[in-house]
Amino acid sequence: MPRPWRRRHLGTEADRATFRTLHNASLAAPPLRAGLTGESAERSIRHLHDLLGSPALALTDTAGPLAWHGHGQHHEEQCARLAAATVEVGRTRVFDRGDLPCDVAGCEIRSAVVSPLVTEERVVGTLQVFAAAPTAGLARAADEVALWVGAQLELAELDASRTRLMEAEVRAMRAQISPHFIYNSLGAIASFVRTDPDRARELLLEFADFTRYSFRRHGEYTTLAEELRSVERYLLLEQARFGDRLRVTLRIAPEVLPVAVPFLCIQPLVENAVRHGLESAEGGGSISIVARDQDQECVIEVEDDGVGEDPDVVRRALAGDAALDSVGLGNVDGRLRTTFGDDYGLVVETAPGAGTRVTVRVPKFAPGVHV
Repeated sequence: MPRPWRRRHLGTEADRATFRTLHNASLAAPPLRAGLTGESAERSIRHLHDLLGSPALALTDTAGPLAWHGHGQHHEEQCARLAAATVEVGRTRVFDRGDLPCDVAGCEIRSAVVSPLVTEERVVGTLQVFAAAPTAGLARAADEVALWVGAQLELAELDASRTRLMEAEVRAMRAQISPHFIYNSLGAIASFVRTDPDRARELLLEFADFTRYSFRRHGEYTTLAEELRSVERYLLLEQARFGDRLRVTLRIAPEVLPVAVPFLCIQPLVENAVRHGLESAEGGGSISIVARDQDQECVIEVEDDGVGEDPDVVRRALAGDAALDSVGLGNVDGRLRTTFGDDYGLVVETAPGAGTRVTVRVPKFAPGVHV
């Protein structure tokens, strides 16, 4: 009977070397994606050192050392001067023993290859590789690792830019919360102060909770449960004003309540349904909010039976025409696409006299999206 085949090794030595390189790179990448700081340098430098296999390695910003790993740490005080000389020319430089004076017996560091770390065509720091003697192979390896580190730092910049953009878009959304809604809500609350003080008190608490949620300053994301709770408060306040003219139906699958969604992504859709769908309709109208579980996605639909809208106007609003986007549909659409990809923008079905239905699809799990 033939003996079963069993793998006795992990490929050739070249295969194993490739695996080690990729493994060390994967360990160094996450800290660097936070940007070039003392903490990220300390967390990544050991793995970068393992990549290069030199006696010592240093990471610096343009001012001085951030982290050192390996032998001869007494040379760390020379890093700032080497960094300044490299930043000045903007390319890799090789330094010899004359540039690295040392009176420590047996010190093996006699040269350094220093490569600039470049992001968006700007030198932000250096990678300094210390060895007994410079070689063409070491210089090339230092260049390649510096390019890779620069790429990770550029990704960090993109992440930071994306975060700043998302924060700006949320601030813009907060700014678009209708002053008329605030005045009308306070007016409705005031109307109950004498006739129904208990209801006035309850509505005032709902108003306080709604504004507290809308203007909170932490987190790009929230749970669908929290977003819908804010929507419920908004509708309670609007019903205090419209009375029986505003009829609301909610059908929410419990399974999707924990799903993470961009902050303030549902409330503007409901506000649009009230303001543009029902406010000008004789006899008011109905709003339906449905959230259902659909395989790996959560699907939310906001539908009204109001006056509807010209589809061309909606297309222009979603394209970013601020004059037509008074409640921020384009803002919501943009944030959904930025967060989840272009397959997850708003779908709006409407026509004059036919009401409006807006559909939001979000993945139940998405990398980097959490509360």
